[in-house]
Amino acid sequence: MTVALRWIGHSAYSLDIDGHKVLIDPFVSGNPIAKAAAKDLDADVILLTHAHGDHVGDSVEIAKRTGALVVCNFEMGDWYLAHGVQNVYQGNPGGTFRNDWMSAKWTLAFHSSSFPDGTYGGQPNGFVIRGGGAAIYHAGDTCLFGDMNLIGDEGLDLALLPIGDCFTMGIDDSIKAIKLLQPKAVSPMHYNTFAPIEQDVSAWAARVESETGVKAIVPEPDGEFSL
Repeated sequence: MTVALRWIGHSAYSLDIDGHKVLIDPFVSGNPIAKAAAKDLDADVILLTHAHGDHVGDSVEIAKRTGALVVCNFEMGDWYLAHGVQNVYQGNPGGTFRNDWMSAKWTLAFHSSSFPDGTYGGQPNGFVIRGGGAAIYHAGDTCLFGDMNLIGDEGLDLALLPIGDCFTMGIDDSIKAIKLLQPKAVSPMHYNTFAPIEQDVSAWAARVESETGVKAIVPEPDGEFSL
């Protein structure tokens, strides 16, 4: 059993879980650091953390083309159904989506959420994803919050954390988050896409390993790594 991850850029990932494809927040078109093309991305499941344009991205086009199941919160699900996506699973914090090869548990995230057309996008979320023998936390867009220690109780192999500051936690708070989460490894996201969230990721990685003892994984856009 294996999980391979591909960082598309920003908060977008493609996961291969025992041969099944999962996309998270597939912001590809208009993403200045993405090397992938939306038309080339496959998915069985699309996980969406919240409704901002830099997270819903190309999800409608990909879902319609592939028939992927869109997993999102209740309000977002209503929006997708109204926009012609027929395969939708709606949940909210504490709930868990399950199929026979993965699960995704909604967690809290502290942020805002609205679609590019202004429609309210419901409660922002993160996910604890299980499959291929691994537990992966995608934090979504969030600040640091104390209940991350409860998420850490899930026994995380990998945490995907925003570090860009301005709209989410920055480097200092991400270090505190890692200490609460206690994952085996951590990888940064939501940074260097636009000027307001530029960060020195090498300095971040050095601090992670020296201050927390957790392995820092820093792929290039379109870079892959495995658990």
